[in-house]
Amino acid sequence: MDPSEPISRRRVLGAGVAIAAAATASGLPLGCSSDTSRAAHAGAMSDDTIKAPLARHVSGDAFALKGCVVAEHTVLDPGYVTIDPSGQIAAVSASAPTSTYVLDTDGVVLPGLIDLHNHPEWNIFPPWEPPQRYGNRYEWRASPVYEQLVAEPEAKLAESLPLQTQLRYAEVRSLVGGVTAIQGASSPDAATLTSTIRTVDQEVFGTRIGRSMVDLPLGEGDPLMATLRANLADIEAGRVKAFYVHLAEGARDDPETLAEFAHLEKLHGLTPATVVIHGAGLTRSQLGDLRDVGAKLVWSPQSNLRLYGETTRAADALDVGVTLGIGPDWLPSGSASLLAELRTARQVLADQGHPVTAAFLVRAVTSTAATIAGLDQHIGTLAARRPADVTVLSRLHADPFESVLLSDRNDVDAVFVQGALAYGRADWAGQLGVGGDGRARQLAYAWGRLMVLDTGTEPAPGGGTRPAATLDELRRRLLAAHPQVGPIFA
Repeated sequence: MDPSEPISRRRVLGAGVAIAAAATASGLPLGCSSDTSRAAHAGAMSDDTIKAPLARHVSGDAFALKGCVVAEHTVLDPGYVTIDPSGQIAAVSASAPTSTYVLDTDGVVLPGLIDLHNHPEWNIFPPWEPPQRYGNRYEWRASPVYEQLVAEPEAKLAESLPLQTQLRYAEVRSLVGGVTAIQGASSPDAATLTSTIRTVDQEVFGTRIGRSMVDLPLGEGDPLMATLRANLADIEAGRVKAFYVHLAEGARDDPETLAEFAHLEKLHGLTPATVVIHGAGLTRSQLGDLRDVGAKLVWSPQSNLRLYGETTRAADALDVGVTLGIGPDWLPSGSASLLAELRTARQVLADQGHPVTAAFLVRAVTSTAATIAGLDQHIGTLAARRPADVTVLSRLHADPFESVLLSDRNDVDAVFVQGALAYGRADWAGQLGVGGDGRARQLAYAWGRLMVLDTGTEPAPGGGTRPAATLDELRRRLLAAHPQVGPIFA
């Protein structure tokens, strides 16, 4: 593509929407069409789910995604990511593969986004408007307004809903934002959930190398001390590569916030595996201490600014050489998506006197994030023999990294997890032959576009798995218990 060519915001609805409109006009159910073209659905579908196979090459064959490919060490424009039947990347190349079906995305093809700080179960709530600025996280967690608007409803939902409902709904929200891996799932069933996306601090790729703690133990006798000691023992033994700790979350002049770093050191919690979440109150010297031991930092600027009126000295962190990741924290006070958080991070770093490139920020939620999580041999880059966790975004700029920074949730064209289309354009699903495997996939309109959504599987009574509840069913469960549930497509 000519770099000088202006690129408009491509809103290609594709054949899927036209098919749906034609089906409705002819009295057929949504998704049914007598059109036998590749983009058409080849078989009757209900208006809720896709169960019949869709036309493309023979299901189970390899396929390739064509677009502007953000590859491991370069950008290929155009490039091709070939995905084999096992869900692995077979090749990333500048030339088209032979004897393989190619889907021309006309977009930016990049590694699935990695969200290194979130609290997914709480992302069913709409954004919360903090009534004041707080000194630290303990203040707002103890406030009556937070208890009324967030804590009490969450407790009610946890008691009244089937297991996994909140987490599954939150995973769908993340998928719609281009995320394929997330940190922070903390419900009792999180460890056994057959996830739609990867959970980096639970079991992933057959092992569990991540651990998380929101609060540190106050001292001996605190029940959290046993958890901390177990985590530190696993770090020492090499079983844990990333230990996520919420630390110094608050204002820089708040005594409790300022005391937390010394407390972490006293507990021997500052290790090469330590990943400090927030660190808003850390000084430049303390950030240097993080660097010296090999600890990392995950930054959530939007949530910090809304709750405390200030945020981490991210510019200082970069100046002294701390490895930096980014996460939106949670929906009540953070950004609506990881993509939106990137734009906040860029603005704040510029305001702090340390402007960064779009490429740096994209890597902070892909390759750098994977390194922080200890999963860089599996995810975070597009390369052969890695799992095909891939996000495709509409192309909005000649520079693919700037294009990502301009993107929002309505620009997410497709998300693949282990080579399977978890969320994407309905016309593309037709071309890729999605369906015919017994899984229930739902059609949903996302900002005017007809999309296909796969909510995955869940443990079945008596063993094995079964198709998980669709988004419609999850929404019905949530709304019956709490009518103020935050919408996904808004």
